Amino acid sequence: MKRIMMVLAIFALLLGGVNYAAADVKIGYIDLQKVLNESDSGKVAKEKIAKKVKEYEVQIDRQQKDLKKAKEELEKQALLLSEEARSRKQREYQQKLKELQRFTKDVRDELRMKDNDYTRKILDEIIKVVEKFGAEKGYTAIFEKNESSLVYADEKIDLTDQVIKRYNQSKKK
Repeated sequence: MKRIMMVLAIFALLLGGVNYAAADVKIGYIDLQKVLNESDSGKVAKEKIAKKVKEYEVQIDRQQKDLKKAKEELEKQALLLSEEARSRKQREYQQKLKELQRFTKDVRDELRMKDNDYTRKILDEIIKVVEKFGAEKGYTAIFEKNESSLVYADEKIDLTDQVIKRYNQSKKK
């Protein structure tokens, strides 16, 4: 649906552009993913997420070691324990396993939400920079490379590096 709307918008631009002289139509595109990856704010956000991942990996590794130790202990003592004690130890092991699985899922969900929050905030800021840039430079339209069904575009109209530069400058102010 998004692609159909974009194609219709391009069509309308081209048809509406009949009133313009060819030199008046100025079109460019940006690669938002590249801006996210290469802008200063994008790099900082990635570093924050990577730091969180490392923190959680330590916790998960510790829990996995505890779980492995509990399983080995259960296997060693299985023949020596009464049926009731063995059953209790198995329940404890299963409970620890469930806690680890739940914790791992919660961590994934939290990291995904943080990444989405960082991305959304940065994208909002980038869009404002692109709008201002487009207006200042007299662009008729600026498309996003990966979402606009852009089949071909000359590298000369790629504005990504200019947007990264402007965005980084806007964050330093």
